[in-house]
Amino acid sequence: MTLASDRFIRAADRPLSSLATTLTVVVGAPVIDRTGLDGKFDYSLEWMPDPSPTDGAAALPLAGLFTALQEQLGLKLEPGRGPVDVLVVDAVERPEPD
Repeated sequence: MTLASDRFIRAADRPLSSLATTLTVVVGAPVIDRTGLDGKFDYSLEWMPDPSPTDGAAALPLAGLFTALQEQLGLKLEPGRGPVDVLVVDAVERPEPD
């Protein structure tokens, strides 16, 4: 089971790929588990979200989250490039009425 919010992630008996999936939602970008660690883990991660910017745009808790990952779990998020699955819709047709 995994619990998550904009300030914490808690999980019991979960693979690290589950943490990567949850972090994908939190950071708004794909996160890939490259730890090489197998098995299931119990973990708890808490961080302080960044204050909201004055322009009214949504704030991402990235700075606090990156530090918390390193200090609390010994993990590091590193930016990178790689293939990403994309769905392209090039045409849409309405169904004919019966």
